[in-house]
Amino acid sequence: MKIIVAIKRVVDPYVKIRIKPDESGVETDNVKKTINPFDEIAIEEAVRIKEKYDNVEIILVSIGDDKAAESLRAGLALGADRAIHIKKSDESSSLCIAKILSKICEKEAPNLILLGKQSIDNDNNQVGQMLSVLLDYPCATFASKITLSENKVQVIREIDGGLETQEITMPGIVTTDLRLNEPRYASLPNIMQAKRKPLAIIAFEALDLSFVSTQKILSVKKPEQRSEGKILDSVSALVACLKDEAKVI
Repeated sequence: MKIIVAIKRVVDPYVKIRIKPDESGVETDNVKKTINPFDEIAIEEAVRIKEKYDNVEIILVSIGDDKAAESLRAGLALGADRAIHIKKSDESSSLCIAKILSKICEKEAPNLILLGKQSIDNDNNQVGQMLSVLLDYPCATFASKITLSENKVQVIREIDGGLETQEITMPGIVTTDLRLNEPRYASLPNIMQAKRKPLAIIAFEALDLSFVSTQKILSVKKPEQRSEGKILDSVSALVACLKDEAKVI
């Protein structure tokens, strides 16, 4: 079985975000970066599948500049077998990422493709679904439990008010949610071994893809400061406040 896991390098979730002075985006210079947390969960699930079944190969794919290789090495230290770095310096839209991944999947012919349900920087939640359309593969999203049986994948996903069970045939795509597992830490021996694992570098231009981005960030701003709360002494005062000040009734 061959599993492809797509990962993205993002600003560390524990770093305080700073907005650029011109409000064109988030400040990323000299900021600690790491693997997108949802993608770490996808890596962990792939490794658990490998530990449970024989003849499983895990391939990591990341799109980005030279520093994306650092995230790929970190993923290899967690248990992946090899990695593919699509070298692309500028920011990629969800459709661009999906098209790049479709090219890699056409070449590698994986049985299962795992992705985090979204990246914590853009929060688009689009790549898995777009990739499903491009490859004509079935897709199950927001997985909180994954079970394999022969050529099928059973996915339990959380929905409003309960759990939903879906079953897809392989090759297929699954996007992972937070409650699926708890990612492990890389051991020192695995970190050393990761340096010797294969990491292929492919230039974006070599994929023969061309398209025009249809998205543009107009501005990025901090959320408005909340006003201080009020303590009211009666229900009538609350109703008056909601009606006259908040104007919500």
